[in-house]
Amino acid sequence: MNTPSPAPRDDLASLVGLTSVKGGHYAQFRGSEARLHRVMAALEGISGALAQTDQGPERLVVEVVETVREHLTAQWVVFALADGQLEQAAPRHLIAAPDRGILAFEGVSVAHSPTELPPEVLNRLIDLLRGERTVLAAPIVDDHHVHVPIEYRGRLVGGLSAWTPADRLIDQSDLQVLQILARQTAVAMVNSELFFETRRRATELADRNAELERTQRELSAVQRTALLNAERSRIARELHDSVGQSVLSAGLQIELCRGHVDAEVADHLDKAMLLSREAVAQLRNVIYTLNDASDPSASIAEALDRLCELHMPAQTEATVVVRGRPRELPGEIQHAVLRIAGESLFNAAVHAAASHVTVSLGYADDRILLAVDDDGHGDPGQLRSLLRAASAGDTAGGRRRGLANMASRATELGGSLRIRRSRAGGIRIAVEIPLDERGPA
Repeated sequence: MNTPSPAPRDDLASLVGLTSVKGGHYAQFRGSEARLHRVMAALEGISGALAQTDQGPERLVVEVVETVREHLTAQWVVFALADGQLEQAAPRHLIAAPDRGILAFEGVSVAHSPTELPPEVLNRLIDLLRGERTVLAAPIVDDHHVHVPIEYRGRLVGGLSAWTPADRLIDQSDLQVLQILARQTAVAMVNSELFFETRRRATELADRNAELERTQRELSAVQRTALLNAERSRIARELHDSVGQSVLSAGLQIELCRGHVDAEVADHLDKAMLLSREAVAQLRNVIYTLNDASDPSASIAEALDRLCELHMPAQTEATVVVRGRPRELPGEIQHAVLRIAGESLFNAAVHAAASHVTVSLGYADDRILLAVDDDGHGDPGQLRSLLRAASAGDTAGGRRRGLANMASRATELGGSLRIRRSRAGGIRIAVEIPLDERGPA
């Protein structure tokens, strides 16, 4: 005898795996499921609210009260910090209502002032602001009202309260959601305030750093000007004390000779006297111009251009070439580069009789390169011998001292100076100085 198979069970119990036939079981299941969905939505809202930390404390608190209001379908939500607690945190209080938006008496840019508040809401706000521990230090749960304290590092700092309509009962899961939110809100507010304080200080530091860089550029320009003026004064002094005096002495000698020569020779002497007077006048103009201080130069390249003008005779052509990305140099490196360049230009003009000089300044990532090339008749081997002699202590002759000074300036900064034959035919002074990631000094 075949036993008929049971009819397929297509009722709800078979689908959810429930075997109870109690009439209230399905309603209980639906209630648990609804609470679960509500809690999950609340946790998602808490996550979204706390993610507003980097948007500022005000935005954070607005998101917190909106999360509470949406979770409970609340008619009123009150957030407040007690006076004297978390004094750097703001806003100090906030009220949310579905039909009135965000309310606050002060300190919140997105809120407007409340006109009429229910007595229980207003009294709760006052109690929170006053820090009434006897009333608000423990959770409060009623059918349509819930309150949780806000604590930070073990002390009561404020509270979070909400009131729901008649069709929305508060259960234990709602209390747990608000407790989670309250515990995290105080920490998030402090972190948000610290975040924005750090951002403000970073902005202030960036402004000060920019001001420091401007000051450093100005100081570098002043240093370049001071060096150029010192070089001008030195050249003017040399012209006055040596060349000028020599021209005047030559004129006196010519004047003494006039009474001892015939008329034809005297005529030539008169012309020589006129030329010597013109030379003295030109020297005085040059000395006056050199002693006239100039404005701060805009860059080290311009300073090199002016050094060329100072040191090169009119018949000598000078060129300044800059390679790489120009940037401000530390003060001691800038000073050394200009001094070495000035001495090299002086040697090319006075000792090598060069007709063309090229000054090359190269900016590398980790070093600065300076090269001075001339087409004069200098001998690199002889100059190297003079430098070795000066380095060994033989300082006879100003040229030896000048070479030694250039080499010592480079060495003191961890660099080097080399003397070789230039492609132009004369001397090449090549200097490398490491930068070591140093900024302008």
